[in-house]
Amino acid sequence: MASFKFVFAVAVLVMVHPAAISFVSSSGSLELGDQCSSDEDCKVGLGCFKCGIDIATCVRSNITDPFSVVNNSMPFNKYAFLTTHNSYAIEGKPLHVATQEDTIVQQLNSGVRALMLDTYDYQGDVWFCHSFDEKCFELTKFNRAIDTFKELFAFLTANPSEIVTLFLEDYVKSPNGLTKVFTDSGLKKFWFPVQNMALGGRDWPLVKDMVANNHRLIVFTSAESKQVTEGIAYQWNYVVENQYGDDGVKPDECSNRGESKLLTDKTKALVLVNHFKTVPVKLLTCEENSEQLLDMIKTCYVAAGNRWANYVAVNFYKRSDGGGTFQAVDKLNGELLCGRDDVHACSF
Repeated sequence: MASFKFVFAVAVLVMVHPAAISFVSSSGSLELGDQCSSDEDCKVGLGCFKCGIDIATCVRSNITDPFSVVNNSMPFNKYAFLTTHNSYAIEGKPLHVATQEDTIVQQLNSGVRALMLDTYDYQGDVWFCHSFDEKCFELTKFNRAIDTFKELFAFLTANPSEIVTLFLEDYVKSPNGLTKVFTDSGLKKFWFPVQNMALGGRDWPLVKDMVANNHRLIVFTSAESKQVTEGIAYQWNYVVENQYGDDGVKPDECSNRGESKLLTDKTKALVLVNHFKTVPVKLLTCEENSEQLLDMIKTCYVAAGNRWANYVAVNFYKRSDGGGTFQAVDKLNGELLCGRDDVHACSF
């Protein structure tokens, strides 16, 4: 989220925290939960990670593709997708608060299918910033939107059956500023038209039809006027979302975000669950992305009128003590697709 509430000391703590470990491709023989000393010890799809003071073990680092377990013949709103909060806020920029350690390309290759991006006008272009007062500054900028959008274009081109959603916290004021960057990056080729989006709680189009029509990029904006002026869907017409930050991770609580309609509003077919604290600290994220996350998606299921989430948004998405965010999405897809606790039980 765009609010800039972090003091310099916290920023430094997050950036230099000793828990920082990079996940790389694995090729070893160790299974989930086995003790390890490096990522290379673990099987493909796993990484070696020490959660807090525990012994380092192999944990999941890749998503299960629900289309390969079941198929892509269901409506889009019958699937769940791993979402990264402030996807652009990647480690490595001095004095910047990071929420992710992987690049956007690495996130996509690991199975992330929805990105939360804060867009601003800056230096005559559109930039991703984590800023305040609806303005981007030299010390709050991360990178140009078009650079990331070109990476996304390459991913969608190379993966013709994949669908990606963008949630834009949008502070771009320049007329057609976003349209230009989407056009210049080539992403208009994959644009999902606003007029095809389901209203009134109806089901979205079938995924297989979205793929066949090449409508594989869904874009939501927080700026209501842009649905009319630029054809970018106003998020709150289609999605309900729970509170984010510290107010959104309280045990046994799941209330709607201020901008969102009530979670029980079933005229919105898509449900987004946030689960991350206001101040991102990797050492703590490990626990947040484990049992606490599973508990939260169950709590939000009830709060949303017995509806499972379609998107689950987290910080440091690979951090967990086992299955983590990937297990949570497996559960959501299992519940959505066949009423089972794990998508692997849906194979038929």
